[in-house]
Amino acid sequence: MNWDPTVALIVAFVGAVLLVGIYLLGMPGKAAQIRRRGQEGGARQEPSLGADSASDSAAASGEPSSMPGKSSQGERADGDIEKIVTVHVEASDGRMIHGQDLVVAAEKAGLTYGAMGIFHRLVDGKASLGPIFSVANMLKPGHFDLADLDAIESPGLTFFLTLPGPMPGLDAWETMLPAAQRMAELLGGQVLDDRRNPMGRQRIALLRDELRAYDRQREMKMMR
Repeated sequence: MNWDPTVALIVAFVGAVLLVGIYLLGMPGKAAQIRRRGQEGGARQEPSLGADSASDSAAASGEPSSMPGKSSQGERADGDIEKIVTVHVEASDGRMIHGQDLVVAAEKAGLTYGAMGIFHRLVDGKASLGPIFSVANMLKPGHFDLADLDAIESPGLTFFLTLPGPMPGLDAWETMLPAAQRMAELLGGQVLDDRRNPMGRQRIALLRDELRAYDRQREMKMMR
């Protein structure tokens, strides 16, 4: 197998620590495309988000008040991760996503900037339950430094949800997918699956079936 940045994201939140890993199944044609798109901003690498990854301050001039600096918003509750579902939003035609556009799109998609310097979708009024899903930078080290908004430039975003979470897996997916589609629309990009193929109806249906099965198994496990 030829490793190349594109197939799965591995996340482990322990208290205030998040470790995210994105890896791709080798696909030579896609690898060449990725290298071409990364010429301006550097090659894509595995994001690695830890407690020291986020910026210590995000009080940049012009930063929206709803996008605060480093905070505990979006920290995952302690517990084992049983399943991870990942999708990507990639800018089209080799373009880049810029900081100001990212912040506006994230706000319109209902995301909150918080823990580990990335974006999160939280349960309304119940932020302490942890994120429904999170959104990281496709480029290493994975976080977004809103203190230097003009310097943010990335070929894409990685959306990921970790289960168990604050809601059933299928419900979390039905929350994440529309947000990814909305941000793709706002940023002029496209939604890709964990192998960086266009997210089609068949793949969506398969993921829904997987998550229904996961939820059933989870319910049975909790009843024992």
